Amino acid sequence: MLYRREQYLQKIRPFYHDCGLIKIITGIRRCGKSCLLQTIAQELKEQGVPESDIIYLNLDQYGLQDIDTPRELDMLVQQRAAGDGRKYLFLDEIQNVSGFERLVNAYRETGRFSVFLTGSNSYLLSGELATKLTGRYVETEVFTLSYAEYLRMTGDDEGSMRAFRQYLTYGGFPKTVEYETDDAKRTYVENVVHQIFDKDVYARQRVRDRDAFDRVQTYVINNYAAPTNLTNIADYMTRTQGSPIIRRTVARYVRLLENAKLIYRCPRFDLKSRKSLQGWEKYYLADLGIYYARNTNTQTSYGPALENLVYTYLRGRGYAVSVGRIGRFECDFIVRKGDGYAYVQVSQTIADPKVEEREYRPLLSIRDNRPKYLFTLDPLPEQRDGIKHLNLMDFLAQDKDLEVG
Repeated sequence: MLYRREQYLQKIRPFYHDCGLIKIITGIRRCGKSCLLQTIAQELKEQGVPESDIIYLNLDQYGLQDIDTPRELDMLVQQRAAGDGRKYLFLDEIQNVSGFERLVNAYRETGRFSVFLTGSNSYLLSGELATKLTGRYVETEVFTLSYAEYLRMTGDDEGSMRAFRQYLTYGGFPKTVEYETDDAKRTYVENVVHQIFDKDVYARQRVRDRDAFDRVQTYVINNYAAPTNLTNIADYMTRTQGSPIIRRTVARYVRLLENAKLIYRCPRFDLKSRKSLQGWEKYYLADLGIYYARNTNTQTSYGPALENLVYTYLRGRGYAVSVGRIGRFECDFIVRKGDGYAYVQVSQTIADPKVEEREYRPLLSIRDNRPKYLFTLDPLPEQRDGIKHLNLMDFLAQDKDLEVG
């Protein structure tokens, strides 16, 4: 059975029958893009579209993985596109076909194909495809399972602490829910991350110094959710590891991780000057399982883990997210959707009065009347000064949107 990820389907449904717009679904490898495509195909059948009008090609699948030229792909599509009328063309992992861009655009220009594409990295929308399709595509970015989706797939209706800890440790790659033991979950996630490095990093970009790249990616992954300065990373590695590396090389390696959708860059925004700030941005993992797949230590550091959880949740719900600076204070997130904004702080607990004061202070220093949130794991959150203090586990389990104003 296919699990219907409604938050993404809602975004794509208005365009199911539009032959003038390419529907592009992006996201880290194994986040559930293929299942989402299959769900769309299933919904089309339920709407009365004949199965013969649906062409579904998974280019990672056995028997199709050797199709790597536009000519080979077009021959296969034409074989299955017999008959008149609109055809629904699903091309899963299209980046496997070198030079696919012109062919895909040609399908769109015929007005006969409603085209759906998926890809596991940012190269899908770089270069020629983006140039040719300017204004002619809609992108839906898919993340690994949210906590609410994870609970529904595991059948844990109550959202136990054990389920939350497992989710924090092994993340939300959908297939992890099929495995019962921690060892099996960890092995699966390690395999996924290994594939991402092989297929979406090394196979697509030339990395001459693997050792230097490994040191950079280890540093960035181990310091997720922390303010990051690329010059400082270069200086630190040159000073402590006896291997000179320049900032430009560090920046290139970090971009490789971003392009493979292993990490996301969260920019900093100054609320007083209303400008984006350069340097000391934060990087968040596409899935918390990535951290544990690259480390032998599985002890949870709740501060960055909870912050990362909130970041990916908000991005998955379609919010734009920045780190906020208010004078000498910093707000974990400025959240935007449309013309509305909200401000968010995240902490494991504020049981200690000093911690409570520290977490409230940035929100209290913001003078506008937009919604302000403080998320913790405290069992009995209390409201203060108009700030909504919510239990993070309960909020995530309910799969709610934030109010913005």
